[in-house]
Amino acid sequence: MKKRIRLKGRIRTYIQFTLYLGLLLLAIDAAVFMLDFRAGLLTFGFTIFYFAITLTLYFYNKPIIMNELISFATEYGQIQRKLLRDLELPYALLDDSGKVIWTNIAFENVVHQPKGYNKSITSLFPTITRDRLPDDSGVDEAQYELEYEGCEYVAKFRKISLKEMAEHSDMIDAEGYNGYLIAVYLFDETALHIALQEVDDQSLTVGMIYLDNYEEALESVEEVRRSLLIALIDRKVNKYIASLDGISKKLEKDKYLVIMRKKAVAQLQESRFDLLEEVKTVNIGNEMAVTISIGIGLDGLTYAQNYEFARTAIDLALGRGGDQAVIKTPESITYYGGKSQQVEKNTRVKARVKAHALREIITGKDRVIVMGHRMPDVDSFGSAVGIYRIAQTLGRKAHIVLNEATTSVQPLVELFKNNPEYDEDMIITSQQAIDMAGSNTVLVVVDVNKPSITECPDLLRFCKSVVVLDHHRQGTETIENATLSYVEPYASSACEMVSEILQYTYDNIKIRTEEADCMYSGIMIDTNNFMTKTGVRTFEAAAFLRRNGADVTRVRKLFREDAAEYKAKADAVSQAEIYKQFFAISLCTAEDLPSPTIIGAQAANELLNIKGIKASFVLTDYQGKIYVSARSIDEVNVQIIMERMGGGGHMNTAACQMEGVGLVEAIGVLKHTIDDMLESGEI
Repeated sequence: MKKRIRLKGRIRTYIQFTLYLGLLLLAIDAAVFMLDFRAGLLTFGFTIFYFAITLTLYFYNKPIIMNELISFATEYGQIQRKLLRDLELPYALLDDSGKVIWTNIAFENVVHQPKGYNKSITSLFPTITRDRLPDDSGVDEAQYELEYEGCEYVAKFRKISLKEMAEHSDMIDAEGYNGYLIAVYLFDETALHIALQEVDDQSLTVGMIYLDNYEEALESVEEVRRSLLIALIDRKVNKYIASLDGISKKLEKDKYLVIMRKKAVAQLQESRFDLLEEVKTVNIGNEMAVTISIGIGLDGLTYAQNYEFARTAIDLALGRGGDQAVIKTPESITYYGGKSQQVEKNTRVKARVKAHALREIITGKDRVIVMGHRMPDVDSFGSAVGIYRIAQTLGRKAHIVLNEATTSVQPLVELFKNNPEYDEDMIITSQQAIDMAGSNTVLVVVDVNKPSITECPDLLRFCKSVVVLDHHRQGTETIENATLSYVEPYASSACEMVSEILQYTYDNIKIRTEEADCMYSGIMIDTNNFMTKTGVRTFEAAAFLRRNGADVTRVRKLFREDAAEYKAKADAVSQAEIYKQFFAISLCTAEDLPSPTIIGAQAANELLNIKGIKASFVLTDYQGKIYVSARSIDEVNVQIIMERMGGGGHMNTAACQMEGVGLVEAIGVLKHTIDDMLESGEI
């Protein structure tokens, strides 16, 4: 076997070099023969002697050298193998099916398996399945994060082809063979992750705390005790933040700046911001409990960015009615609290300021386009009519965007169609509105602050001046860069807000009976005949409309239901399921009716009349989507339930839309959401 082995390369040249010198010596002998025959014989004899010695040494030493080379290669291979066995980095070899065929000591110590463990890698790491390993598809390397027995690893897999080795084998027919092994390396990054987490926990976050009803709470207590109330609130806030190793600094009489570590924010999240409830316990005879709003910004690239996040978060908290906490990061916004009713503001100063600002914006443009939400309801159309009247009074051309009138809005639309007192283009479609939009056009969005559910979302891009008037709580998705935004969650309806603005926009403004009826209808429908979310200002707005010609009897006749709609609503109520003793869930099967979602919302209102029901949910399958109408009286915040499912609204009136699911699956999602929120204490 050893005789068949041939040397090559530099070592062969080195060993045969003396033979090459012998050939050179022969050439020299020939030259000497030509000069002197006797000298040539002498050198030729020396050459013969040289070749004899050289060949003898060559054939004698070659086997010895070969033996030494083979011995060294064998020992070198054993050393390499021992080094791999003793290598501190966990290392293993797998066959092409993912089965373990060799492991080193470090790998055996990690997985606590003896030498010779020949099972699938999946039995050790369940997340590493066969389809995640390198294969014949061209993927030669893969890398995954693993958690094993409390330690965190990065596992690297590398494909090692055996094709070339098999092609040079005398025992294996390598034609078409593409076998391979998979090398596995485990890098323990537990300490690194702990260090990174510790650094992340120590990063600073910025928070802002606002007192929602500072003035109102002070007015409800004796003047001599007001300073004590303020001191107790300050002490409560400062003590709570100090317990989290944070710093709070009072900026204004009702505003605090808070600096704390990210780890403290995690503690706040675990306690679900119980500071919101603790502040309410401060009572020295004040009739109104003090509530606060908290906005926190974290994970920004700079402290300045965290501060901007905190400002955005506190604006969201206040826009949603206060008494809640909002955490904003670059990727998400999280809400906590928001269980108490909004406090109605008795002062109309804000309404007057917004009215004057709206008048300045409208008078600076040539045209006004008013838009509500998709599938408009009475409040949306009524408030749009109110803005139309403001624009007309200020001498500006105005249009209302309405693509399709629902059955609830149709009676009101008929009041303006074919009416000689109004322009034919008073009501236009989305495409017509886009064609009219320009730099001299102001877009007024009413009864909605989510751009995706407006009547024409594209219109927001074509109008530089945008005004938002809404009474729904703000969510994560909002209309950005609005010239004027007036969002008041305490208001009963958008029609109430527009009615107030009407009185301040123009002195002694006169509105027609049709317009008064529309706006009065919006208030009546959204308050469920003045039974929910009705405050002093709601009745004042209704009185203003009544003085301008709104007729209660005429409005009631407009909204009488036909027999089919009434039966559909009754059917939805009759088949309601009482879930968890307090939640009524039902289906509205009114496919043959033009606006089944309206019937579903009405059925949800009716279900609240059942004793013991805290919240009602009615699901309607309409145009390929599942519409969920949620209602409550005062015990459950249905808004946060609907937000969890992708919707929103008010504490007592909310809704969401679901795509790609059936009614049965949608009910399952709703029940699962309720279960999760009950378990976590969110509702």
